[in-house]
Amino acid sequence: MKKITAGNPEFSSMDLTAANLTHLKALFPEAFTEGKIDFEVLRQLLGGVVEEREEKYGLNWHGKRRARQLALTPSLGTLRPCPEESVDWDTTQNLMIEGDNLEVLKLLQKSYSGKVKLIYIDPPYNTGKDFIYRDDFRDNIKNYLRLTGQVDGNGYTLSSNTEASGRFHTEWLNMMYPRLKLARNLLKEDGGVILVSINDVEAASLRFMLDEIFGEENFLCQFIWNNEGNVDQQSKIKGVHEYVLAYARNLATIASPEVIDPNIEETSKLYKDRVENTITKNGPANPPSIVTLPKGFPAVFDNGMIKERTDAWPHILDDLVVKDGKLEKPGRVKSGWSSRNLLQLFIDNGCIPIQDGAGKETSFALTAQGAIYVYKQRQQNGGHVVSVIRNVGTSKQNSMRLANWGINFPYPKPLLLIQYLVQIFTRNNDNDVVMDFFAGSGTTGHAVYRLNSITAGNRRLVLVQLPEEATTESLAQITPRRLRMAAQEIREENPLFEGDLGFKMFKLDASNLRAWDPNAENLEQIIFEHVEHLLPGRNEKDLLYEVLIKRGVDLCSPIETRKIAGKTVYTVGGVLFACLGQEITPDVTETLALGIVEWRKELDPATESTVVFRDSAFTDDVAKANTTEILKQHGFVKVESL
Repeated sequence: MKKITAGNPEFSSMDLTAANLTHLKALFPEAFTEGKIDFEVLRQLLGGVVEEREEKYGLNWHGKRRARQLALTPSLGTLRPCPEESVDWDTTQNLMIEGDNLEVLKLLQKSYSGKVKLIYIDPPYNTGKDFIYRDDFRDNIKNYLRLTGQVDGNGYTLSSNTEASGRFHTEWLNMMYPRLKLARNLLKEDGGVILVSINDVEAASLRFMLDEIFGEENFLCQFIWNNEGNVDQQSKIKGVHEYVLAYARNLATIASPEVIDPNIEETSKLYKDRVENTITKNGPANPPSIVTLPKGFPAVFDNGMIKERTDAWPHILDDLVVKDGKLEKPGRVKSGWSSRNLLQLFIDNGCIPIQDGAGKETSFALTAQGAIYVYKQRQQNGGHVVSVIRNVGTSKQNSMRLANWGINFPYPKPLLLIQYLVQIFTRNNDNDVVMDFFAGSGTTGHAVYRLNSITAGNRRLVLVQLPEEATTESLAQITPRRLRMAAQEIREENPLFEGDLGFKMFKLDASNLRAWDPNAENLEQIIFEHVEHLLPGRNEKDLLYEVLIKRGVDLCSPIETRKIAGKTVYTVGGVLFACLGQEITPDVTETLALGIVEWRKELDPATESTVVFRDSAFTDDVAKANTTEILKQHGFVKVESL
């Protein structure tokens, strides 16, 4: 039975450095010698694209190298489940995670890499005032626990960006860079998009940073949001806008949004399935010419006659008689035409709709006023979202909504703004995952709930929020409270909606496995503590979910439970089994092991199965060895213990 320790790669968050090396080695195997990179060979293989100049184009700042390394350092933490603080724990597909988003993003790398359709974040703007995010390269989990008051702070300040620092840009960029690096990995290669709200202070540097991380070729848009700001402000130029920067994981995979800008009136032609326009168009490029409309040419009215005329375009040179929606006899019309050749093709085709290369139909018809209209099926990939976003509510309106629920939160983004953005970049019934790792008051969660209820959609949520002090409660308390209030409101407004309005609550903490951290002053005590290398106070669910997330399993995967030989056994689809209780004695091992074997047969997974036990649960080596042998005899390849 293989014993898993804190340093085991299978029980760590994703090692991004190792993953990068694997990709590089696959591309350039000849650049590796005895497992090391030969940069001289790599330079030769890359030819002229290697930048050798000292003066380079790009954004640089103090600490950038360290920020890059920070993104690559595996997490030493875990996510502890909190079913009692959740809503619909057993069925929901939504996640609410309390913790430092840098560590949480690292922990989510295995389970959610390449699975998130949309990330929206509204990070703390660089106002020269405090923000709490302070990262520790060596052990950010300890840093997080100190900052959040969960361990002795030893005088640690909650600020990393005070007026006295004098390096506002540097601190802000160092905070953002590793988080955006990790966020990119989570986006879907096909259609994944990140949206970042920002104001003028850091818009330029954020654009540079996103260009570097996502590639400037994946820049999608810099939305300008008219925030209906206070025009009574005393600034020389009254700022009434912010930005939302949009980057794709791969721009080539982004389809034009189906959404139409909300400021376009509902009577607009854009809401119709087909485009219709007159083809009468006179001018130097369209000199008048005569077209003979054949018998049977369609009209948009049933019966009538348009008399001969030359006082208006198009000229009617013969009386046009329509019966049952078609011309009774041929008739000539004269004008300049915008689609002369296409009209003739339609006539030559027997007045049957013409199909273009994309299979879209085009047809023509006579109107009661004597005009000839062209009718085209609207292209599905035509975009009708504009770069200036207006009339989607204000922060004040959202703040007042929260106040009515007893939540005091200044400057939340408007609900309609986020709802509109989510609608642009996700689909109703694709189970798209929407993430916000600066969840704040929970506007993104509320917007997804509401949009799903309106469209009968099934978008999923992943929200992350640091327990940053806000008012009388932390932000991480405000977010789930708002989700509950929003769910209640939606149920009252739309009682027929049966979609997911729940969330699973998790909290960031140090790993359940005690890390080996020797100290010469009390080495004997440390060795004694490692006899049991699980931290005290951790329960079976804590261990189970750390096993899941470290193995890359979706935290919302259905988990089945069964009692076997008096022990609780969990399984995820028969691929992973876990028995994490105490006291496995020799007399129950055979029943326990064979029970797991039989359960696996019932589930019949397509791949091999792994079984995980609590190492200290085996009362002696005999119990441990018997369990291992029975399971391996019945085809279990991996039998492990914590």
